[in-house]
Amino acid sequence: MDTSNPGPEPVTMTDTEQAWPADPGRAAEAVMERRSPSTAEAVDVLLVEDDTQDAFLVEELLADAALDTRITWVRTLDEAREHLVGFRGCVLLDLNLPDARGMSLLREVLTTASAAAVVVLTGFNDEHEGIAAVAAGAQDYLVKGQVDGSLLARSLRYSVERQRADENARQLREAELYARENMRLERGLLPQVLLDSSPLSHRSFYRPGRKRALVGGDFYDAVQKDGTTHVIVGDVSGHGPDEAALGVSLRIAWRALVMGGVAEAEVLPALEEILVSERAQEEMYATLCQTSLDTGSEDARIRLFGHPPPLVLHGGAVEEVAVAPRPPLGVFPEHETEIDGFRLPRGATLMLYTDGLVDAYDGKPPGRLEVGGLRRMVGDVLERGTSIVDLPEHLVDEAERYNGGPLQDDVAMLLITHEDRT
Repeated sequence: MDTSNPGPEPVTMTDTEQAWPADPGRAAEAVMERRSPSTAEAVDVLLVEDDTQDAFLVEELLADAALDTRITWVRTLDEAREHLVGFRGCVLLDLNLPDARGMSLLREVLTTASAAAVVVLTGFNDEHEGIAAVAAGAQDYLVKGQVDGSLLARSLRYSVERQRADENARQLREAELYARENMRLERGLLPQVLLDSSPLSHRSFYRPGRKRALVGGDFYDAVQKDGTTHVIVGDVSGHGPDEAALGVSLRIAWRALVMGGVAEAEVLPALEEILVSERAQEEMYATLCQTSLDTGSEDARIRLFGHPPPLVLHGGAVEEVAVAPRPPLGVFPEHETEIDGFRLPRGATLMLYTDGLVDAYDGKPPGRLEVGGLRRMVGDVLERGTSIVDLPEHLVDEAERYNGGPLQDDVAMLLITHEDRT
């Protein structure tokens, strides 16, 4: 294109109270608005065109069309870069600029303005470039000299709507992939517990925080091995795919260690080594509670690492298991020393849970439910005649009522009942 043409004298545009710059040799940018009786929303147009007369013609064509437009005119790719990032309108692009041309120019615009529609302007002898541009990702192409206002407006509106439709379709595909990945993670975090030969029965529950579709790093499991039932509930710090994947790894590793016959005292130290080797960031850690009960006994062993203590529900009473706290796994690795114990009488239920439940507000900020508030809430729910089977849903609903809305963190619960089979 001829860039030596000084172009017309400044033209006053009463519709917009703006004019094209008088000096085309200057790095020019003109912004114009056209208001028509159309009820459709205005279209933002980034016109990337180095020829003043062609740019002026585009403005005049749109002035006669029933389309509201806001036009920003730039002459070079370098000037266009200031507007492309985050631009969501339509880029009207000449493929022959002083500082770039052809498919490399188009690819940069498509990459930088990924949320925008792109319509290519071509000359009489370059129509093949327009066809190639559409194949490369542009929404449409127009041949200069063969365009009237109606065709230009229709192309702009169509291109913007097509880009939106393509973006919606892309987001839908991503959501479907996200949901399938979430299902795979959920299957890993929330297993079928192995208690067929155990005197303990269970009720499990999981609800993502903030009503999210993606599970976090909360996990649980229960396995009966060689006359001892082992139960675990854990929570990886943070939210997201890395945390969920680490939770899956820890849950599966724990089951493998237990089922592989590793000594009870060595299971959690080995699990901590796996956590340290598998975590994506050094600051990631996991809180955890493990309990073990030998068949025929009411004396259980408990190991607590930075996790809220479980509750024992028995005969209408709700008691907190007293246990010495230890740092979460992955913070200060250490070998096991003392083991705490507690009684789980026949007919009693052990309630293990993650901290999403106790972190709920207790009526209003900044007070939290904490373990004391949870004990009170469990007692209130049980007094209404709620069964153990229905307890988790009622507890979370009650916690959300206290919280004033959905809980911020995920909630996992595992209720283990010591069946009275005598």
